[in-house]
Amino acid sequence: MASMSPSNNPFDQQKSIPGVKHIIAISSGKGGVGKSTVSANLAMALAKHGFKVGLLDADIYGPSLPRMFGLLNQKPEIGSDQSIQPLVRFNLKLMSIGFLVEEDLAVVWRGPMLFKALDQFIRDVKWGELDYLLVDLPPGTGDVQLSLAQKVPLKGAILVSTPQNLSLTDVKKAFDMWKRVSTPILGFIENMSYFIPAGATEKIQLFPKGDLNAFFDKHQVPRLGELPFHPSVGLAGEMGIPVVESHPTGLEAKSFMEIAEKIIKA
Repeated sequence: MASMSPSNNPFDQQKSIPGVKHIIAISSGKGGVGKSTVSANLAMALAKHGFKVGLLDADIYGPSLPRMFGLLNQKPEIGSDQSIQPLVRFNLKLMSIGFLVEEDLAVVWRGPMLFKALDQFIRDVKWGELDYLLVDLPPGTGDVQLSLAQKVPLKGAILVSTPQNLSLTDVKKAFDMWKRVSTPILGFIENMSYFIPAGATEKIQLFPKGDLNAFFDKHQVPRLGELPFHPSVGLAGEMGIPVVESHPTGLEAKSFMEIAEKIIKA
């Protein structure tokens, strides 16, 4: 990355969100690895640990938060000053472009509109007092990721990946991007790590393992946890009740709670 003088360095323009203590980016190199499911359940887990938590769905082109929280037909209140009240569900404050645009309508925006929307979600939403604001980012290493890093000081980024090498190829790019913009990487989460059939105790590995762990071990990135694959996780999202809430005593919910503990200590 080319060096920039202090006067034109966009990262010098970072401004905190009033009342928000920690902002954490949830990132992946590619789609389909369960990043939004992880974001929703991590937010739930942090709230169950007693913290005030917000969740921002920053995937402007493919928002999933409204469906995952059962809020498809809900709209936020917009004040005369264009301030936006986040929706509240399960003690979480939530915001998504999906609350403002019908689910089956495409968001056909170029970069400037995207930047404006992200800025509104950061500056115009009345987040109030929060211990954590999790930002569920779109896949990849594009405009939204860079804009977020420039706009607000991040406590760090969490990388989500499945074990197979196809995901590793892309998560390496996400790792490189966060390093380039000097954002701490709090750790990585291996999603769909294994499967335990009903009535069994032995873990079945769904994908070849080893390379992902070797890469992060080499770069001294903490492993926050391995999440099992189970139909209950997807079904809970379809019902609009994340699995941490719908199946709080299950292995999946316990895994999210343990990861949340590590984030709190980070």
